Amino acid sequence: MSEKLTIKNERVDDIPLLLAQLAKMEVASLLDQQFPTHGHWQGLSLGQVTSVWLSFILSEANHRLSHVQPWAEQRLEMLAACLGEPLRALDWSDDRLARVLDQLSEDQAWAEFEQALNKRTVRVYDLATSQVRIDSTTAKGYLEVTPEGLFQLGHSKDRRPDLPQVKINLSVLDPLGLPVTTTVVAGNRADDPLYLPEIQRVQQSLGRSGVTYIGDCKMAAKQTRAFIAASGDYYLCPLTKVQVSQEDWEQLLAAVQQALIPVYRSSDPSAEPEKIAEGYETSLALRATVEGRTLEWMERRLVVRSLKLAKGQKEALRRRVEQALAAIVGLNERRQGKKRWSEEAKLAATVQQLVAQQRVKGLIQWQISIQVSERTVRGYRDRPGRVIQECVAQVSAQVDEAALAQAIERLGWRVYASNQPAEQLSLEQAVLAYRAEYLVERGFGRLKGKPLSLTPIYLDSDQRVTGLIRLLMIGLRVLTLLEFQARRQLQQEDGKLAGIYPGNPKRATARPSTEMMLRAFEGLTLTVVEQAGRIQRLMTPLSSVHRRILSLLGLPPDVYSRVCQHFLKPLPNLSEP
Repeated sequence: MSEKLTIKNERVDDIPLLLAQLAKMEVASLLDQQFPTHGHWQGLSLGQVTSVWLSFILSEANHRLSHVQPWAEQRLEMLAACLGEPLRALDWSDDRLARVLDQLSEDQAWAEFEQALNKRTVRVYDLATSQVRIDSTTAKGYLEVTPEGLFQLGHSKDRRPDLPQVKINLSVLDPLGLPVTTTVVAGNRADDPLYLPEIQRVQQSLGRSGVTYIGDCKMAAKQTRAFIAASGDYYLCPLTKVQVSQEDWEQLLAAVQQALIPVYRSSDPSAEPEKIAEGYETSLALRATVEGRTLEWMERRLVVRSLKLAKGQKEALRRRVEQALAAIVGLNERRQGKKRWSEEAKLAATVQQLVAQQRVKGLIQWQISIQVSERTVRGYRDRPGRVIQECVAQVSAQVDEAALAQAIERLGWRVYASNQPAEQLSLEQAVLAYRAEYLVERGFGRLKGKPLSLTPIYLDSDQRVTGLIRLLMIGLRVLTLLEFQARRQLQQEDGKLAGIYPGNPKRATARPSTEMMLRAFEGLTLTVVEQAGRIQRLMTPLSSVHRRILSLLGLPPDVYSRVCQHFLKPLPNLSEP
């Protein structure tokens, strides 16, 4: 009788690549150093469990705990080959993963892990640490609001103010958008007070001065700017009317007549640079008291006009003027069931209301005229005939072209503040640096959408939500570094990567995204054939595109070949100890 033949197929896809990248970052070992487990923890270490879990999240765009064990059970042979030791699916039970989140929620241990990971990443990838961006976002969840809970109702950046949310403050490293520090706070917290603690964490993590911190107007609080200047660092942020008085603003706009510095940007090296802004700069001596110390420093005020913003505001202003003018003239029309205006005061109040609604005060000239007419009323029975006077109020209006032209000249302007010397950060460089704020927004998009899929959050424990967000921030680092490595290598080679666009294999790009490169590995399969005690492993051969991607990412060629190498059988599927 012939021996029984057993054939088993396992999906491989991008899992070996992701595990190799996590190993290159030393995520597992750093986690094990900072989050030691108790003696009852058996099987794979916390770092190994977390690494496989992260590869599941990045590959499947799914962070739900209960889905990981069934997924791992269908890939035990492949996972054991990648980790180099036997394992079992119960290493990723939802109870064990919940313990991982509990561990990651410990603030001090996480801060030390984040600092160690940053130092490792900066050293291995030879990253510049001269510019850091800070911003925040919110993540909604279907949970109940409790007085001291993490999920609270507040200003929603997801446009869902009806749902409780958590707020995430994030700092990222230019130019790749790599996360440096992460802070998780209640969803009703204001943004302004979060900047200073975040900056302090970044300073501690990077361990150097001379860093430029870039943020929006919520970072422009005078105390925050003073702290950065006192620390030997620099800031770049727009100022609001809170920081610039109306009188100062008028003076800045009055000085616009001087020669302006143009700002150009080119999205395509082969095309002519496009003029996107123009402006000038001035300086101002500032003084503030921080922690009992009086600080003095010089601040540059960059007065910049965005041409695109000015154009959009001009079109909107003209549209509002036209709408207001039409509405005012329409007041003279007599409609069915509506009497003519007879009182000048009421008509004037209505005109002023229309002007205020369209925000065009001073741009439309209008006046009211009263027409008096007499009408004879015939007598009837005991009432004699009589002549009555009727007053009709009418309004005429026209656009004040001179005032409108002056208002248009004041559109599109914004004031930026920086304490960095002009020889290090010119006006043009400052404008382009601030406009690269999309680096943070892209990270938020990846965090809340695919492939990290944070929202909506279903966990009902604040502690575990914090742990989950921190876990996904490690995943965001993986995505960012893979993309940075591939693009940098292509730039050095002056080459492009083809074969990653579905349906268009000849299309090439010098700026591939991590998501597109990982998608190219879909369909790779491991086949395990067992008969008479002999085990043979076969895997879908790697294509030239796969090998090219691995080369660009700086990963060893045996990332996939070792999946077929002989190793110990996985442990039996026993109950959790």
